[in-house]
Amino acid sequence: MARYELKLPKMGESVAEATITSWVKEIGETIDIDDTVVEVATDKVDSEVPSEVEGKLVEVLFEKDAVVQVGETIAIIETEGGDDAGTSSTPKQEEPKEVAEIEKTVAVAKETVSAPVDTSSSDRFYSPLVKSIAQTEGIQVAELDTIQGTGKDGRVTKSDILSYLENRGNQPKAASAPVAAKVEVPKAKVQSAPVTMSGEDQIIEMSRMGKLISKHMVDSVQTSAHVQSFIEIDVTNIVKWRNKVKDAYLKREGEKLTFTPIFMQAVAQTIKKHPMINIAVDGDKIIKRGNVNLGMAAALPDGNLIVPVIKNADQLNLMGMTKQVNDLANRARANKLKPDEIQGGTYTVTNVGGFGSIMGTPIINQPQVAILALGAIRKMPSVIETPEGDFIGIRQKMFVSHSYDHRVVNGALGGMFIKTLKEILESWDVNQDF
Repeated sequence: MARYELKLPKMGESVAEATITSWVKEIGETIDIDDTVVEVATDKVDSEVPSEVEGKLVEVLFEKDAVVQVGETIAIIETEGGDDAGTSSTPKQEEPKEVAEIEKTVAVAKETVSAPVDTSSSDRFYSPLVKSIAQTEGIQVAELDTIQGTGKDGRVTKSDILSYLENRGNQPKAASAPVAAKVEVPKAKVQSAPVTMSGEDQIIEMSRMGKLISKHMVDSVQTSAHVQSFIEIDVTNIVKWRNKVKDAYLKREGEKLTFTPIFMQAVAQTIKKHPMINIAVDGDKIIKRGNVNLGMAAALPDGNLIVPVIKNADQLNLMGMTKQVNDLANRARANKLKPDEIQGGTYTVTNVGGFGSIMGTPIINQPQVAILALGAIRKMPSVIETPEGDFIGIRQKMFVSHSYDHRVVNGALGGMFIKTLKEILESWDVNQDF
């Protein structure tokens, strides 16, 4: 028998840890290749960890709700034959007694010098990664307790401690830590208006994703100066064209042609014309993005939203965009997105019209600086200008709402962006092929 170490795989470029949400397999159960052993969650996405071997689960190293670092062993699977995974089959040679004694002395010295940060006296939880950084940088628990955390339940994340270290010279010394902590506590615990309940009321616990979305939205409003611009777009030609080709498209490609990929392609073209909307803010610096990666807000069965990202959207034709949109939307609803597929967005589009809303004022998806909301398409009476004069006709129209960060995007750019989008969509050729 051999013992295979199941490790927490890499969950994305910026993800260093994950929380175990449930063990799908129990100790003693037989496991086949690609069987899901455990479900984990990050601040980006929920994911499953499959087994790469066949065998039996014999040991679980972390309980549910434990925070695990990427690369850590989380379980042991016993397999048939072979050597233990990750171990060498070469017999260990006997070492001289003097060498063994020297190595023992060195090990004791290392342990003494780099003893881990003891957080037993603290009421806060610190992940192994945060404690490792604190140990390397010489941060003691009293100083660690003064760092304001942005993670779940105020937990200090990797970003929090690295940000603290960048400004450490301006921070109060560890000796004054208790005073700093006392000053910050009332601010962190500002209470909202009391909620009264009757016997008919029911308490519903927010889901983990709901809490993350809630925090992300509040942080965005506190970070960006939100401004909105609105424009009405005549999409009659697009509606006529889609009605004409949708059946042939379904027959040829085996999937539906919706309005979403048409609008996403138009947004990508508009970004190419106004590249300063495709930016991010880092302190007092502006980062101009080299790629156009469109986030597409998708509704989940439980009512929450997730934003899969179409990478290099400006390089896709309509057929390629349609396949990307349909694939990401379907896998989002089935909770089968990979962590990398919801990262790296540079601009986001949300379809509020899918719920019947004629317009909305969406909140910017940080660290982006703008987001577009597509309203419902409606038949509207409109004035139609002709060489013979004006008359009233029925047209298919929609409102588009553009929220942008007024710190770096002024009203001229925010307004010109949707004006260009309007021009692209209203010039749609009803005779073009797909």
